[in-house]
Formats: sequence, C-alpha cells, structure tokens
Amino acid sequence: MFRIPLLAVALAVASPAFSQMSEEVHFEKGNYGAMVTGTLTGDAYVDHKLRAKGGQQMFAELRVAETDGHGTIYFNILPPGSDGAAIYIGSRDGNTALIDLPKDGVYTIRTYLMGDDRDSGKTVGYNLDLSIQ
Repeated sequence: MFRIPLLAVALAVASPAFSQMSEEVHFEKGNYGAMVTGTLTGDAYVDHKLRAKGGQQMFAELRVAETDGHGTIYFNILPPGSDGAAIYIGSRDGNTALIDLPKDGVYTIRTYLMGDDRDSGKTVGYNLDLSIQ
C-alpha cells in the first residue's frame, strides 16, 4: 500500500495560488496622466505602481468596464514602503480620489474585488484613470 505523508497533503491543500500581479504605470512624454485597463477575477488583485514626489497630488478614478457580477471593485492607495497600510481606502472613501502625497517614492494603487464578486469568482473589467499634478 502506497502512503502519502500527511504533512505533504496538508501543505498541498493549504497552499493558495499566488493571485497578486504588479505593473508599473508610465505616462507618455508630455502627459501627466494615463488610463490603465485591467480585469480581475475573484480574490486576485493588481498593484499599479507609480512614482511621484511628496507635495504632488494624485488623482485616481476607477470605473467598471464590464462584469459578470455586481461590479464591486475598489482601489486603495499605499504610500512608498507600505506594509499594506493604505492612505486611501476605496471601499470606504469611494472610487474617486484626489490626495496630497506625503513623500517621494513609488505609490501603489491596488485594485481588488469585494463581496459576492470576490467570493463567487466573478470577473470585473475596469478602467483606472491616474494622474499626478
């Protein structure tokens, strides 16, 4: 009789798939903004990385492009060096932000699903309008 070690089975079952993606946002020469498009499914999230200076303002607006669910998509803005703590929380503050940036560095705009869309694995296409002034 062939036996699989219990620990190996437990680790295989308990290890979630890596669902986070990251991409850098670049503005075309002469522009101070960009439109980012993407798609999220279930508990996946995407980190959009954008370099900015302290004292500048960041504008971000998230819109649903299409969905097979309710379209419950949000974004958070994380400051440079953040361990996950956000300076803007879309699920609480809405899908349009205009914030003063506290310091120089790379900011992360994290898009994610919530509620039934996340829990039931629905897909939401989105447009994220970003600018720095």
